[in-house]
Amino acid sequence: MKPEHLEKARSEIGIRRNRALTRNEERFDEINTLIPEIAEINRQLFQTSRNLMQIIQQGEDTAKRIEALRQQNQQAQLMVRSLLKSHGYPENYLDVEYTCPICSDTGIVGGKYCDCLKTLAAKIAADELNRNAHVKLCSFDTFDLSYYKGKKTEGGKDCYTAMETIYNFCREYAANFSKESPSILMFGGTGLGKTHLSLSIASEVLRKGFSVLYDSVINFLRQIENEHFGRDRSDSDTLTMLLECDLLILDDLGTEFDTPFYQSTIYNIINTRMNRSLPTIISTNMDWSGISHKYEERITSRIFATYVNQHFFGYDVRILKAKQNNPRAVDKSTF
Repeated sequence: MKPEHLEKARSEIGIRRNRALTRNEERFDEINTLIPEIAEINRQLFQTSRNLMQIIQQGEDTAKRIEALRQQNQQAQLMVRSLLKSHGYPENYLDVEYTCPICSDTGIVGGKYCDCLKTLAAKIAADELNRNAHVKLCSFDTFDLSYYKGKKTEGGKDCYTAMETIYNFCREYAANFSKESPSILMFGGTGLGKTHLSLSIASEVLRKGFSVLYDSVINFLRQIENEHFGRDRSDSDTLTMLLECDLLILDDLGTEFDTPFYQSTIYNIINTRMNRSLPTIISTNMDWSGISHKYEERITSRIFATYVNQHFFGYDVRILKAKQNNPRAVDKSTF
């Protein structure tokens, strides 16, 4: 984890804490104005705190006095909660609502980094890596199923029906995404919408606050290779981020060079995320036969056995769109 990512995460968590405390002060002012009985109890609680500090400073055998004040404090808080409820407020209306109740938005618990800080730092690192990928996110609303109407697959199936099923599956997957969601293998010919739908999922999942990494397999592998062999001096750890992010999207599997380092890295990514039950989406232009021919059995067996297979049908949508916009130019290029 890079220091600058941790520092940005600390800053964001500090903002969260200040926001929670400010909101709590505003609620106290509101309640003290509207419910005078609570204002008086709060004044007594404040005085109790001052008395407690004085007892501690005296350094005497003060256990009984401290216990008496503690009980008095608890009774006063119970009265406040009862009054809040009788006036139509939640009983915990005057509690500070921290984003992370474990560390009270400090980022530290038990002298160690809280999980909320580590998760936020990882998301900041992922967002930075995604920006560097220059991949434009897509939307489900811009996925046009009309390009699949009136077309049949080689097996005689209706392309529109098949793609409508895949489209609905992807929308539901994004809407209900969790870290326990299944992994997906999207396969089929070029230009059938695999990248569009996977990046539409990424857009929705990012909006929910999960960490998502998305790029082509070859770009990720090149970055990992540069870091592994010392050609990248940035202190980045792309592989660790790929292994730990909430959702990983690997586009264009099969376009990378066939090297032992790439094969072992792909296996490491797929196997580690499978063991951690973290979802991965893989898209490829290869069919099952092509995947089996290119990759070792230890890779293909894990993909075929644990991923939800989504077979994309139809014709290259990019060519169909270009043909609509400029029929003559496309027709010439097909001769």
